Amino acid sequence: MLVPVILSGGSGTRLWPLSRELYPKQLLSLVGKGTMLQETLARLDGVKAVTAPVVVCNESHRFLVAEQLRQIKLSAADILLEPVGRNTAPAVAVAALAALKAAKQSDDPVLLVLPADHVIRDVKAFQAAVQLGLKAAQRGQLVTFGVVPNKPETGYGYIRRGDGADGVYPVAEFVEKPNKITAQEYVASGRYYWNSGMFMFHAKVFLDELRAHAPDMHAACEQAFAAAKQDLDFTRLPVAEFVACPSDSIDYAVMEKTNKAVVVPLDAGWSDVGSWSALHDAIPADADGNVSIGDVLSSDSHGCYLHSTSRLVATVGLKDHVVIETKDAVMVAPKDRVQDVKNLVTELKKQGRYETSLHREVFRPWGSYDSIDAGERFQVKRLVVNPGASLSLQLHHHRAEHWVVVSGTAQITCDEKVFLLEENQSTYIPLGAKHRIDNPGKIPLHIIEVQSGTYLGEDDIVRFEDVYGRQGDKPAK
Repeated sequence: MLVPVILSGGSGTRLWPLSRELYPKQLLSLVGKGTMLQETLARLDGVKAVTAPVVVCNESHRFLVAEQLRQIKLSAADILLEPVGRNTAPAVAVAALAALKAAKQSDDPVLLVLPADHVIRDVKAFQAAVQLGLKAAQRGQLVTFGVVPNKPETGYGYIRRGDGADGVYPVAEFVEKPNKITAQEYVASGRYYWNSGMFMFHAKVFLDELRAHAPDMHAACEQAFAAAKQDLDFTRLPVAEFVACPSDSIDYAVMEKTNKAVVVPLDAGWSDVGSWSALHDAIPADADGNVSIGDVLSSDSHGCYLHSTSRLVATVGLKDHVVIETKDAVMVAPKDRVQDVKNLVTELKKQGRYETSLHREVFRPWGSYDSIDAGERFQVKRLVVNPGASLSLQLHHHRAEHWVVVSGTAQITCDEKVFLLEENQSTYIPLGAKHRIDNPGKIPLHIIEVQSGTYLGEDDIVRFEDVYGRQGDKPAK
C-alpha cells in the first residue's frame, strides 16, 4: 500500500500578488489546466497500489483544498488541518500517524511525501523514479529524491551521493545552498543533486527514526494527533499541543542524522516554482522568449513573464522583466530581482494592507464574493453561490443589504420569511435582521449585493447556523 502524503501548507509569498496567504500558489493554476495541488495528485495516476491521499494543509485553506479534490473526483483518506506551520517534519509525522490509524495498525504503509507546489514535466520519468524508490523503502530505507541539476543553481540545497547500484545511492551528506563557484563544482562532479523535498518511507520506520533523533518532536506530534478532533471531512489538530511542537524540516530532524537515508536521482523536468523567474522557465516561451498569460500585448519585449488576470497588460521595449496584474495590484520587477518580492510582502504587512492575504475576489465554501466598488457608507459585491450551497444564517449590527438576482434562483431567509427570488428580482435586508441565501438550483446563483451602513467590515457578523462548521471563523460570510 502506497499512501501519498501531500504537503499543502505553504503561503508562496515570492509569487505575490498572484499567490497570497489565504490563496497560495499550490491552489492556483500556474502551469497546467489544473491547480498545482490537482496536478500533483494527477501525476500519481498510473503508479501501482496508490491509495487515497493524506493531505496536510493550513486550516484557513481547508475548504479550497476540499473543493479542489472534489473537482477532480478524488476523496482524501484524511485532510489534516495545521493551526500553525511547524515545517515539514511535524507535518509528515502527523500524516504518518493518520495513515497508520487508517490502516488500523495492521499494516505499515509506505508514504510518498510530495509538496503540492512542484512542477514535473516528465510524468513517466517521475513515476519510474517512484517505483525505484518504492523498492528501497520496502527494504526499510528512507528515500529522498535528488533532482539531476541542469545548471549550477545557488538557490537550492544539494545532496551528495555515495557509491551505490541500481539507481539507488546512500546519502553521503546534505549541503546548504552553495555560492556560484561551488555550485559549478557540484554539477561538474556528477555526484550532487538538488534537494527536492520529496521522500518515501514506511510510516513506522520514519516515526521510529523521528523518535530516535527528535524525541521532543515525536512526543509533541503524538500528543497533538491523539487530541485531534473531527470537523466535517477534516481532522483538526489542537492549537496548544501543535504550537508546542518544535519546528523543523525532515532534512534537519531526520534525514541528516539517520543511517538509513538513500537518494534516487530524478531527471523529470522538476521545478519548485519558487519565484517568478522559475515559473517563466517552467512554461514554454514564444519566439521572443516571453511567457504571456491572459490578455497581454507586447511590442519589442524579450525574455519576460507577463500575466494578466482582469485587464489588458501592454508592454513596449521590456527585457527580462516580470509584470503581474490582478484585480487589485500590479507588480513589476526585473527577473534578476524577483527574489526580493518577499520584501514587498513584508512591507505591505507592516502597513496592514489586506493584499498580502486576500484577493479582491474571496473564495468561501459556498462560492465567492468580489468587492466591485466601495465608498463612504457603501460597498457593492458580486456574490456567486454554488448549486446546493448556502450562506450562514447571520445578522449585521451596522449595515443593511440590498440583493438583486442577476441569474439563477435564490431562496431567501429574512427573519421569519422564506421566499424565492428569480432573475431581475430583488429584496432588502434591514439592519439587524437574521438572513441567509440558499441556492436550490442546479446552476450557479449570481447576486449583486449593495451594503449601506456605518461600518462595512467583514467582522460585523453574528452567525447562528452554518452548514460548514465555521462558527469560530472570522472573517467569513
